[in-house]
Amino acid sequence: MPDTRSAPDTAPDLHLQMRPDGLDLHTPHYRLTLDASRPFIRLSGAAGQPYADLFLCCSVHTAAGLDRTARLDDVQVTQARGTAQLRFPLRGGVWLDKALVLTCDARGIDAHVEVQGEGELTDVLVFAGYHSGHLRWGSGLFESGAHFSEVFNPEPWGRERRTHSAGESSSVDVMGTSLPGKAHWFFTPAPLLYAFRREPDGPASGGSLGADQGGAPVEEDAAPEAIPSSPAPWLAASIVAPVRDLTFTGFHYDAHEGAFALRLSYEGQTHVSGTFRTPTLRLEFAADPYAAIARNAELHRERSMVPAAPAAPAPAWWSSPIQCGWGAQCHLAGVRGGRAPDHCTQANYDAFLSALDGHDLHPGILVLDDKWSATYGHSEVDEMKWPDLRGWIDRAHARGQKVLLWWKAWDPEGLPPEACVTDDLGGVVAADPTSPAYREILASSVRRMLLDYGADGFKVDFSARTPSGPGLRRHGHAWGIALLHELLGLLRQEAKRVKPDALVMTHTPHPAFGDVSDMIRLNDVNTGADVRAQMLHRARVARAALPTHLIDTDNWPMPNIAAWREYVALQPDLGVPSLYFATHVDGDGAALTDADAALVQRTWQRWDEQRRVNPLVMPPGLEPDGG
Repeated sequence: MPDTRSAPDTAPDLHLQMRPDGLDLHTPHYRLTLDASRPFIRLSGAAGQPYADLFLCCSVHTAAGLDRTARLDDVQVTQARGTAQLRFPLRGGVWLDKALVLTCDARGIDAHVEVQGEGELTDVLVFAGYHSGHLRWGSGLFESGAHFSEVFNPEPWGRERRTHSAGESSSVDVMGTSLPGKAHWFFTPAPLLYAFRREPDGPASGGSLGADQGGAPVEEDAAPEAIPSSPAPWLAASIVAPVRDLTFTGFHYDAHEGAFALRLSYEGQTHVSGTFRTPTLRLEFAADPYAAIARNAELHRERSMVPAAPAAPAPAWWSSPIQCGWGAQCHLAGVRGGRAPDHCTQANYDAFLSALDGHDLHPGILVLDDKWSATYGHSEVDEMKWPDLRGWIDRAHARGQKVLLWWKAWDPEGLPPEACVTDDLGGVVAADPTSPAYREILASSVRRMLLDYGADGFKVDFSARTPSGPGLRRHGHAWGIALLHELLGLLRQEAKRVKPDALVMTHTPHPAFGDVSDMIRLNDVNTGADVRAQMLHRARVARAALPTHLIDTDNWPMPNIAAWREYVALQPDLGVPSLYFATHVDGDGAALTDADAALVQRTWQRWDEQRRVNPLVMPPGLEPDGG
């Protein structure tokens, strides 16, 4: 049982009251209620609406075995001005010592799990775990209770839903491809955040928990009479931690009917020896999910977990309209056959520019896409396709245009095994940014691309091929999200060293990735969903997470010419206009007309006027459509 002595207020806005059977904590923003007879603590909104019954006995699994809790000890309360810390000792399991710690302030709660011992982490279950200490409810895996009905995930998925049912699982990670269950490579990583919403007029609780060993149903407390019928705020659960601590590949929302768990996937790749604490999970209410993302980014800055934004303004050319040849390559593949990378040739790109010149379209940035290089691992020019890459870039510079080279992350093509992440059989899986051999290869490649070829930066792609899985071997310690950050950091650091105004474009709208990217690309369009709605959503996520970064609006693929026209007109409201086609769109094969060229001209002109004022502000009133 907790200490029953009355606890003084820790701050004017945070009130803690100990009871013989638990405790109550409330602030203007939320309430916590602990019943010491149950291994849960209830988190409610300011008006008393329950959002979650958080299970206290977390599991930190290792490769040696599944973690569990045999006994939940009495809560230990520590108070300081402005905060109250609730520490829940968890006995039993695979660790010498383990505890769940909730640090409460007026706005929200920081949660983490502390362990002592040794092992390779596999999965960390937060607010869920194996437990045998309350036999009234049996034993086994327990999860938290969900009083919300809707879950927001910022990561774009194939079906382009912004929210899903509380009973459906979801993931935010750094992997993905066009296979079942993996169609979420668009942002890698997106902000590590979920947001939960109750039905405005729905029931305030799950009702009866059913009969147990006590012989009678356990009834939930009655809902407060003053619960408003207006839309309830969102409860956000987000990771706030330095990027070096993000050695997991995914942040997962695991769900069943009326229950959920939050899980971090370490895959046996993070070794613990001594004391380890999980990254902070922040619980805080917000007006909407995008406000929650902005708050997550703000917390990263307030806690000095990300570098300060550059004081100097970005070079003006970074925000000039972009022409990328990938869409035009895809059109040629559809007409002439072969694969789209086969059509990345100097002759074809000359033809693309000639078509644009014929419509008086002169983009400020040109992107040479996949595959201008002979190998992905070394990024040396394929001279059969590009016999005079340096001369081509020099001519672009003479016209006042900059050139970015498409760079494929992780691909080991052409790399020696010692430069790679390898599997159990010694097979190469991906480039290894912790390998001294690969670090030198990458630095040499960057110097070649920027100095020998004269390029001005990189369009980074395929960051979703981050290596994943148990048993894979690399030279250093970083894994998962931290390993991706290390890879991009190597690329950008060398780029800035040899060419300080080099532009590095990624699709990593996470606050901790602001120092390895200069521009966030909204990435490929899902042709099976409304183009406007999905790109508005992506732009809002990117703007909230990295408010000082430019946005590349992308432009490919397009289902038809009508969708392309609608999106081109929208682009200046989202970020830097980007054109992927030269003569035809690749969806329905429609030819671009003089009127289409005039639309692009007007779009670029509107963007040019806007960027002279502020290229980082999205106009008010732009909302993603649908749920």
